[in-house]
Amino acid sequence: MRQLARVRNEVEGWRALVRRVEDAIELASLNDEDLRADIEHELSAVESDISQRETKALLSGPYDRDDAILAIHAGAGGTDSQDWAAMLQRMYLRWSEQRGFEASVLDTSEGEEAGIKSTTISVDGEYAYGYLRAEKGVHRLVRLSPFDAAHRRHTSFALVEVLPQVETEDEVDINPNDLRIDTYRSAGAGGQHVQKNETAVRITHLPTGLVVTCQNERSQTQNKANAMRVLRARLLDLKQQQQVEELEQIKGDHIAAEWGSQIRSYVLHPYQMVKDHRTNYETGNTNNVLDGDIDAFIEAYLRESIGQAD
Repeated sequence: MRQLARVRNEVEGWRALVRRVEDAIELASLNDEDLRADIEHELSAVESDISQRETKALLSGPYDRDDAILAIHAGAGGTDSQDWAAMLQRMYLRWSEQRGFEASVLDTSEGEEAGIKSTTISVDGEYAYGYLRAEKGVHRLVRLSPFDAAHRRHTSFALVEVLPQVETEDEVDINPNDLRIDTYRSAGAGGQHVQKNETAVRITHLPTGLVVTCQNERSQTQNKANAMRVLRARLLDLKQQQQVEELEQIKGDHIAAEWGSQIRSYVLHPYQMVKDHRTNYETGNTNNVLDGDIDAFIEAYLRESIGQAD
């Protein structure tokens, strides 16, 4: 039913666009100068609609329409990297808000001095995974460190993981006997209620050793449900990795480590620039990017990916 609703919405969207174009052509045929401003405004709106539909047409992967699980892990660089991870968290939350997606922080490990060691975010919305998969990889920040008394330039790294939230359990078979579920008191902020009760949940998948935690909800039941969502997504990702590795072994290709060279650099000093090293797309408006304006990077990656596939 959900797939049927999606198809209906998409078809109706195209039909509405066709009607708008036909109406605009009819108005233009009147050759009325008083209508010129309205026609130009409508033309701009139609072009914007078409551009968005072109981008969506690039999202043809099996899970591109699905919701996403986004995880951020601070890398080498100590407090600076933990602060950088927190900056990335804010960037993706702002991007989700601008997109109209629903983003929920499922679990966060706070840094000792500032920032975060890691965070897991659920991003719900059509094509959330399709867009966000462009962000998977190592992100590098170069800036004058606010945590260095000498105010020297530091380089920080953070790893961004993006996983699809599978809608059905058919994709990943989880045997309840393979799970060890532990509960504990939340270590983060949340008030006395969270601290007095064991609402936080840790699930260990014994066959693979995967461990997921969730502690941001006040209910143990909600935390368990969210942890299972993350575990299912990680198991699907592991399954896909194994399939890719088997194919690469057959082909004899080298398999690169996931934690490797950065996909994007954010330079705040000595100049300001954000550059994606996969597509060479760059911008000098670092403030806008860190405020969630990353659509141009995502679109450039999607178009580059289609080019590579061809």
